[in-house]
Amino acid sequence: MGFFDRKKKQQESLETGLEKTRSSFFGKLTKLVKGRDTVDESFLDDLEELLVVSDVGVATTVDIIRRVEARVAKDKYVSTNDLGALIRDEVAGLLLGGSPERPLEFDAPLPQRPHVVMVVGVNGVGKTTTIGKLALSYKEAGKSVMLGAGDTFRAAATEQLDIWAERAGVPIIKQGHGADPAAVAFDTLAAAKAKNVDVVLIDTAGRLHTKGGLMDELSKVKRVMDRQIDGAPHEVLLVLDASTGQNAIRQAEEFTKAVDVTGLVLTKLDGTAKGGIVIGISNEFQIPVKYIGVGEGIYDLQVFDRSRFVDALFLGK
Repeated sequence: MGFFDRKKKQQESLETGLEKTRSSFFGKLTKLVKGRDTVDESFLDDLEELLVVSDVGVATTVDIIRRVEARVAKDKYVSTNDLGALIRDEVAGLLLGGSPERPLEFDAPLPQRPHVVMVVGVNGVGKTTTIGKLALSYKEAGKSVMLGAGDTFRAAATEQLDIWAERAGVPIIKQGHGADPAAVAFDTLAAAKAKNVDVVLIDTAGRLHTKGGLMDELSKVKRVMDRQIDGAPHEVLLVLDASTGQNAIRQAEEFTKAVDVTGLVLTKLDGTAKGGIVIGISNEFQIPVKYIGVGEGIYDLQVFDRSRFVDALFLGK
Protein backbone atom coordinates (compact mmCIF):
# COMPACT_ATOMS: atom_id res chain seq x y z
CA MET A 1 0.00 0.00 0.00
CA GLY A 2 1.38 3.42 -0.97
CA PHE A 3 1.93 6.24 1.51
CA PHE A 4 -1.04 8.34 0.41
CA ASP A 5 -3.33 5.31 0.08
CA ARG A 6 -2.46 4.43 3.66
CA LYS A 7 -3.34 7.92 4.87
CA LYS A 8 -6.75 7.67 3.21
CA LYS A 9 -7.37 4.29 4.84
CA GLN A 10 -6.40 5.68 8.23
CA GLN A 11 -8.86 8.53 7.88
CA GLU A 12 -11.61 6.03 7.22
CA SER A 13 -10.64 3.81 10.16
CA LEU A 14 -10.39 6.47 12.87
CA GLU A 15 -14.14 6.68 13.45
CA THR A 16 -14.33 2.90 13.75
CA GLY A 17 -11.39 2.82 16.13
CA LEU A 18 -13.04 5.28 18.52
CA GLU A 19 -16.44 3.57 18.44
CA LYS A 20 -16.23 2.17 21.99
CA THR A 21 -15.20 5.49 23.50
CA ARG A 22 -17.76 7.43 21.47
CA SER A 23 -20.63 5.08 22.34
CA SER A 24 -19.77 5.03 26.03
CA PHE A 25 -19.38 8.78 26.40
CA PHE A 26 -22.19 9.98 24.18
CA GLY A 27 -24.65 7.38 25.36
CA LYS A 28 -24.29 8.88 28.82
CA LEU A 29 -24.16 12.46 27.51
CA THR A 30 -27.43 11.98 25.60
CA LYS A 31 -29.16 10.85 28.79
CA LEU A 32 -27.65 13.77 30.67
CA VAL A 33 -28.86 16.35 28.14
CA LYS A 34 -32.34 14.86 27.69
CA GLY A 35 -35.02 16.92 29.37
CA ARG A 36 -32.71 19.81 30.31
CA ASP A 37 -33.30 23.30 28.98
CA THR A 38 -30.53 25.22 30.79
CA VAL A 39 -26.87 24.78 31.57
CA ASP A 40 -27.13 25.18 35.33
CA GLU A 41 -24.95 24.15 38.26
CA SER A 42 -26.67 20.76 38.51
CA PHE A 43 -25.95 20.06 34.86
CA LEU A 44 -22.29 21.03 35.22
CA ASP A 45 -21.95 18.76 38.26
CA ASP A 46 -23.34 15.84 36.26
CA LEU A 47 -21.12 16.70 33.29
CA GLU A 48 -18.09 16.80 35.58
CA GLU A 49 -18.88 13.33 36.90
CA LEU A 50 -19.33 12.00 33.36
CA LEU A 51 -15.95 13.35 32.23
CA VAL A 52 -14.16 11.90 35.24
CA VAL A 53 -15.60 8.40 34.79
CA SER A 54 -14.76 8.61 31.07
CA ASP A 55 -11.06 8.77 32.01
CA VAL A 56 -10.60 12.36 30.94
CA GLY A 57 -8.99 12.85 34.36
CA VAL A 58 -9.81 15.13 37.27
CA ALA A 59 -7.45 17.97 36.37
CA THR A 60 -8.57 18.14 32.76
CA THR A 61 -12.23 17.77 33.73
CA VAL A 62 -11.88 20.85 35.93
CA ASP A 63 -10.33 22.73 33.00
CA ILE A 64 -13.20 21.74 30.68
CA ILE A 65 -15.87 22.69 33.22
CA ARG A 66 -14.22 26.07 33.75
CA ARG A 67 -14.09 26.63 30.00
CA VAL A 68 -17.76 25.67 29.62
CA GLU A 69 -18.73 28.00 32.47
CA ALA A 70 -16.77 30.84 30.88
CA ARG A 71 -18.44 30.25 27.52
CA VAL A 72 -21.90 30.19 29.10
CA ALA A 73 -21.15 33.41 30.99
CA LYS A 74 -19.82 35.07 27.85
CA ASP A 75 -22.66 33.96 25.60
CA LYS A 76 -25.21 34.70 28.37
CA TYR A 77 -27.29 31.68 27.36
CA VAL A 78 -26.33 28.35 25.88
CA SER A 79 -29.00 25.73 25.36
CA THR A 80 -28.17 22.13 26.00
CA ASN A 81 -28.81 21.53 22.29
CA ASP A 82 -25.64 23.50 21.66
CA LEU A 83 -23.67 21.78 24.42
CA GLY A 84 -22.14 19.13 22.16
CA ALA A 85 -20.61 21.78 19.89
CA LEU A 86 -19.47 23.80 22.89
CA ILE A 87 -17.71 20.84 24.55
CA ARG A 88 -16.25 19.87 21.19
CA ASP A 89 -14.67 23.31 20.80
CA GLU A 90 -13.27 23.32 24.33
CA VAL A 91 -11.82 19.80 24.03
CA ALA A 92 -10.13 20.71 20.75
CA GLY A 93 -8.68 23.79 22.42
CA LEU A 94 -7.02 21.67 25.11
CA LEU A 95 -5.18 19.37 22.68
CA LEU A 96 -1.69 20.47 21.73
CA GLY A 97 -0.46 20.56 18.15
CA GLY A 98 2.89 19.69 16.60
CA SER A 99 5.89 21.95 15.97
CA PRO A 100 8.42 22.44 13.15
CA GLU A 101 11.16 21.07 15.44
CA ARG A 102 9.21 17.84 15.93
CA PRO A 103 6.91 17.47 12.93
CA LEU A 104 3.98 15.10 13.07
CA GLU A 105 3.83 13.99 9.44
CA PHE A 106 6.34 11.39 8.29
CA ASP A 107 7.00 13.19 5.01
CA ALA A 108 7.63 16.58 6.65
CA PRO A 109 11.10 18.16 6.40
CA LEU A 110 13.31 17.37 9.41
CA PRO A 111 15.22 20.16 11.20
CA GLN A 112 18.37 18.04 11.58
CA ARG A 113 19.96 14.92 10.15
CA PRO A 114 19.97 12.41 11.57
CA HIS A 115 16.78 13.10 13.49
CA VAL A 116 17.10 10.97 16.63
CA VAL A 117 14.01 9.63 18.38
CA MET A 118 14.23 7.80 21.70
CA VAL A 119 11.17 5.66 22.48
CA VAL A 120 10.31 4.82 26.10
CA GLY A 121 7.52 3.01 27.93
CA VAL A 122 6.83 0.03 30.19
CA ASN A 123 6.69 -3.53 28.88
CA GLY A 124 3.42 -4.54 27.27
CA VAL A 125 2.28 -1.17 25.93
CA GLY A 126 3.35 -1.92 22.36
CA LYS A 127 6.61 0.04 22.39
CA THR A 128 8.72 -2.19 20.12
CA THR A 129 5.83 -2.70 17.71
CA THR A 130 5.30 1.06 17.61
CA ILE A 131 8.95 1.57 16.65
CA GLY A 132 8.57 -0.94 13.83
CA LYS A 133 5.49 0.82 12.50
CA LEU A 134 7.18 4.23 12.76
CA ALA A 135 10.14 2.87 10.79
CA LEU A 136 7.87 1.59 8.04
CA SER A 137 5.95 4.88 7.89
CA TYR A 138 9.12 6.96 7.61
CA LYS A 139 10.51 4.58 4.98
CA GLU A 140 7.36 4.78 2.87
CA ALA A 141 7.49 8.57 3.16
CA GLY A 142 10.89 8.50 1.45
CA LYS A 143 13.22 8.77 4.43
CA SER A 144 16.13 6.52 5.34
CA VAL A 145 15.78 4.93 8.76
CA MET A 146 18.00 3.08 11.23
CA LEU A 147 16.93 1.20 14.36
CA GLY A 148 18.83 0.82 17.62
CA ALA A 149 17.98 -2.23 19.77
CA GLY A 150 18.50 -0.54 23.14
CA ASP A 151 16.24 -2.89 25.11
CA THR A 152 19.05 -5.31 25.90
CA PHE A 153 17.44 -6.63 29.09
CA ARG A 154 14.73 -8.50 27.22
CA ALA A 155 15.97 -10.82 24.49
CA ALA A 156 12.54 -10.99 22.87
CA ALA A 157 12.60 -7.23 22.32
CA THR A 158 15.69 -7.42 20.10
CA GLU A 159 14.24 -10.37 18.20
CA GLN A 160 10.98 -8.52 17.67
CA LEU A 161 12.77 -5.38 16.49
CA ASP A 162 14.85 -7.54 14.14
CA ILE A 163 11.66 -8.78 12.51
CA TRP A 164 10.37 -5.24 12.07
CA ALA A 165 13.70 -4.07 10.63
CA GLU A 166 13.49 -6.82 8.02
CA ARG A 167 9.85 -6.07 7.30
CA ALA A 168 10.51 -2.36 6.85
CA GLY A 169 13.77 -2.94 5.00
CA VAL A 170 15.88 -0.81 7.32
CA PRO A 171 19.20 -1.51 9.10
CA ILE A 172 19.38 -2.29 12.81
CA ILE A 173 22.26 -1.90 15.27
CA LYS A 174 22.27 -4.41 18.12
CA GLN A 175 24.49 -6.15 20.65
CA GLY A 176 24.13 -9.24 22.79
CA HIS A 177 21.61 -9.82 25.56
CA GLY A 178 22.56 -7.83 28.66
CA ALA A 179 24.79 -5.37 26.79
CA ASP A 180 25.03 -1.76 27.92
CA PRO A 181 22.00 0.06 26.38
CA ALA A 182 23.92 3.33 26.29
CA ALA A 183 26.65 1.66 24.24
CA VAL A 184 24.08 0.41 21.76
CA ALA A 185 22.62 3.89 21.43
CA PHE A 186 26.09 5.42 21.00
CA ASP A 187 27.03 2.92 18.27
CA THR A 188 23.70 3.40 16.50
CA LEU A 189 24.17 7.15 16.28
CA ALA A 190 27.75 6.73 15.07
CA ALA A 191 26.57 4.41 12.28
CA ALA A 192 23.71 6.76 11.39
CA LYS A 193 26.11 9.68 11.00
CA ALA A 194 28.47 7.63 8.87
CA LYS A 195 25.66 6.52 6.55
CA ASN A 196 23.90 9.90 6.49
CA VAL A 197 20.62 8.41 7.75
CA ASP A 198 17.55 10.64 8.04
CA VAL A 199 15.81 9.13 11.09
CA VAL A 200 17.13 7.05 13.99
CA LEU A 201 14.69 5.20 16.27
CA ILE A 202 16.13 3.95 19.57
CA ASP A 203 14.31 1.27 21.55
CA THR A 204 14.76 1.23 25.34
CA ALA A 205 14.11 -1.09 28.26
CA GLY A 206 10.59 -1.19 29.65
CA ARG A 207 10.72 -2.71 33.08
CA LEU A 208 8.14 -1.53 35.61
CA HIS A 209 8.06 2.24 35.91
CA THR A 210 8.21 1.98 39.72
CA LYS A 211 11.82 0.72 39.61
CA GLY A 212 14.26 3.58 39.95
CA GLY A 213 17.00 1.68 38.14
CA LEU A 214 15.15 1.91 34.85
CA MET A 215 14.75 5.66 35.08
CA ASP A 216 18.42 6.12 35.91
CA GLU A 217 19.31 3.97 32.90
CA LEU A 218 17.12 6.02 30.57
CA SER A 219 18.71 9.24 31.78
CA LYS A 220 22.16 7.74 31.12
CA VAL A 221 21.20 6.64 27.58
CA LYS A 222 19.94 10.13 26.85
CA ARG A 223 23.18 11.74 28.07
CA VAL A 224 25.36 9.38 26.04
CA MET A 225 23.42 10.11 22.85
CA ASP A 226 24.00 13.83 23.33
CA ARG A 227 27.75 13.17 23.40
CA GLN A 228 27.58 11.47 20.01
CA ILE A 229 25.19 13.95 18.36
CA ASP A 230 24.67 17.39 19.86
CA GLY A 231 21.09 17.77 21.08
CA ALA A 232 20.20 14.08 20.67
CA PRO A 233 17.72 12.68 21.21
CA HIS A 234 15.72 15.32 19.41
CA GLU A 235 12.52 13.62 20.45
CA VAL A 236 11.54 11.36 23.35
CA LEU A 237 8.30 9.51 22.65
CA LEU A 238 6.46 7.91 25.55
CA VAL A 239 4.28 4.96 24.52
CA LEU A 240 1.20 4.37 26.69
CA ASP A 241 -1.56 1.79 26.53
CA ALA A 242 -4.82 3.77 26.37
CA SER A 243 -6.80 0.83 27.76
CA THR A 244 -5.05 1.18 31.14
CA GLY A 245 -6.80 4.51 31.79
CA GLN A 246 -5.49 6.33 34.84
CA ASN A 247 -2.53 3.96 35.17
CA ALA A 248 -1.20 5.60 32.01
CA ILE A 249 -1.23 8.92 33.88
CA ARG A 250 0.91 7.42 36.64
CA GLN A 251 3.37 6.05 34.10
CA ALA A 252 3.59 9.47 32.46
CA GLU A 253 4.37 11.05 35.84
CA GLU A 254 7.33 8.72 36.37
CA PHE A 255 8.78 8.94 32.88
CA THR A 256 8.52 12.72 32.65
CA LYS A 257 10.57 12.96 35.84
CA ALA A 258 13.38 10.87 34.34
CA VAL A 259 13.52 12.13 30.76
CA ASP A 260 12.25 15.13 28.83
CA VAL A 261 9.28 13.52 27.12
CA THR A 262 8.39 15.53 24.00
CA GLY A 263 5.54 13.49 22.56
CA LEU A 264 3.04 10.77 23.41
CA VAL A 265 1.94 7.65 21.57
CA LEU A 266 -1.39 6.17 22.71
CA THR A 267 -1.87 2.56 21.61
CA LYS A 268 -4.88 0.19 21.70
CA LEU A 269 -7.49 2.94 21.42
CA ASP A 270 -9.70 0.68 19.34
CA GLY A 271 -10.07 -1.84 22.15
CA THR A 272 -11.17 0.49 24.92
CA ALA A 273 -13.89 2.91 25.97
CA LYS A 274 -11.22 4.95 27.76
CA GLY A 275 -10.23 7.14 24.81
CA GLY A 276 -10.81 10.20 26.97
CA ILE A 277 -7.33 9.55 28.37
CA VAL A 278 -5.93 11.11 25.17
CA ILE A 279 -7.43 14.45 26.17
CA GLY A 280 -6.51 14.22 29.83
CA ILE A 281 -2.92 13.09 29.54
CA SER A 282 -1.95 15.62 26.86
CA ASN A 283 -3.48 18.51 28.78
CA GLU A 284 -2.22 17.51 32.22
CA PHE A 285 1.40 17.14 31.14
CA GLN A 286 1.31 19.73 28.36
CA ILE A 287 2.82 17.21 25.95
CA PRO A 288 1.38 16.72 22.46
CA VAL A 289 -0.01 13.37 21.37
CA LYS A 290 1.90 12.53 18.18
CA TYR A 291 0.56 9.12 17.20
CA ILE A 292 -2.35 6.87 18.09
CA GLY A 293 -2.96 3.17 17.53
CA VAL A 294 -6.47 2.23 16.39
CA GLY A 295 -5.89 -1.38 15.41
CA GLU A 296 -3.36 -4.19 15.26
CA GLY A 297 -2.59 -3.90 11.56
CA ILE A 298 0.72 -2.69 10.23
CA TYR A 299 -0.85 0.58 9.06
CA ASP A 300 -3.02 1.21 12.11
CA LEU A 301 -0.55 3.54 13.82
CA GLN A 302 -1.48 6.98 12.58
CA VAL A 303 -0.46 10.59 13.00
CA PHE A 304 -2.60 12.26 15.64
CA ASP A 305 -4.73 14.98 14.09
CA ARG A 306 -6.57 16.78 16.89
CA SER A 307 -9.30 18.09 14.58
CA ARG A 308 -9.98 14.68 13.07
CA PHE A 309 -9.82 13.07 16.51
CA VAL A 310 -12.42 15.40 17.98
CA ASP A 311 -14.57 15.07 14.85
CA ALA A 312 -14.44 11.29 15.18
CA LEU A 313 -15.18 11.44 18.89
CA PHE A 314 -18.20 13.68 18.33
CA LEU A 315 -19.29 11.95 15.10
CA GLY A 316 -22.92 12.67 14.36
CA LYS A 317 -23.38 14.84 17.45
